[in-house]
Amino acid sequence: MSTYAKDFVLNLLIVFSPLVFYPYLHKAHSKKALFNAFLFGTLALSLAATMCFPIQVDFLHFDMRSIPLAIGALYGGWTVTLPLYATVLLVRHFLGSPNEWLYAFSFLPSFVVCLLAHLRFQSSNLWGRIGLAMVLCTLIKLLTMSLYLISIGQFERIFNDSLLVYLQQMVSAGIYVYMIETFIKYNRIQEEIVRSEKLKIVGDMAASVAHEIRNPLTSVRGFLQLLNSVELEPAKRAYYTGICVEELNRAERIIADYLSLAKPEPDCSERINLNEELVYVANVLQTYATYNNVDIQLTLWKEQEELLAIGDRHKFRQALINIGKNAIEAMEGGGTLALRSDRRAGRGVVLVADSGKGMGSEQIKRLGTPYYSMKDKGTGLGTMVSFNIIKKMNGKIEIDSVEGQGTEFRLSFPPVGN
Repeated sequence: MSTYAKDFVLNLLIVFSPLVFYPYLHKAHSKKALFNAFLFGTLALSLAATMCFPIQVDFLHFDMRSIPLAIGALYGGWTVTLPLYATVLLVRHFLGSPNEWLYAFSFLPSFVVCLLAHLRFQSSNLWGRIGLAMVLCTLIKLLTMSLYLISIGQFERIFNDSLLVYLQQMVSAGIYVYMIETFIKYNRIQEEIVRSEKLKIVGDMAASVAHEIRNPLTSVRGFLQLLNSVELEPAKRAYYTGICVEELNRAERIIADYLSLAKPEPDCSERINLNEELVYVANVLQTYATYNNVDIQLTLWKEQEELLAIGDRHKFRQALINIGKNAIEAMEGGGTLALRSDRRAGRGVVLVADSGKGMGSEQIKRLGTPYYSMKDKGTGLGTMVSFNIIKKMNGKIEIDSVEGQGTEFRLSFPPVGN
């Protein structure tokens, strides 16, 4: 009995071994020819192996060839079943089995049964497929052995195989199909999750684009309202018009940046005067700050030596405006937005500080990560893009915040040589 158990376990491992390659098999599922070739290859190996190492019960030998045959027929159709049947005959020939032609003729009727089972299998549910596999596995063995033994005049030997042998192969075939169907279901769920994630990313990207474009459009709307003022001086009117045009150009560049994500272009590197950029950003944010009852305090580095950084001027403005706009929105009841330039330890520094609700340490750690936002309808992508822009300029971002008191962003940049 111990020998039987050992042989039985070995044959189970051999027959179920193709399941190890199922992930690769699933990837080829959309290509029918490749799928069938892969399915035949794995099943043919297990089929040949189980025939070479049969199970011994007393003086009888039997193997589990009917399981790979049934699985190949149900999942591959005739293009897999036919070469599997040829494999059985070929292996029997090399093993020196008797009555090859008689066995071949006895074997053919089960081939027809396999084709009929394949047609029914396609429209069956899970339990129908399991039951069909169990029945087909039994019919292949029973039909073939009955016809073969009748042809050699030894039909009484059909009763030598115990009922346990048929039950074991039936159950094994059912478990085999159940495992395959479970893998198929799992992979479909995975594909649905991936598809949903892609749709979510597209939606978040669209929200991020809308968020980035809304900033310059809000500025343009504010300055257009100011341009309607009759008492506006010609010099200021020209200045405000220039800002409107510049902001519209920035909106166009933002759209171009997002459209070129699939084929990114090298960033423009130029010397940026931090004082000039802070003045520009303060003017752009002025109307939005006024609308939200926020005062802007601008303090510039007064020394003769300029504060410089290297990077893309327009993207740097985009980052500062995004940080400044978020700071204004953090002051729900109004407050003060401080913009300051400074030099510390030889590095040019830009400080953006608000008197808003502030953040906790855990919130600060997650700031700038995808899809994390302090706002109810925010995506967090705008802040992430801003942080990436600063980091591409070799800048360093430091954040100090106290809940209920406000937040300060310190953006520092390495010194720029003459």
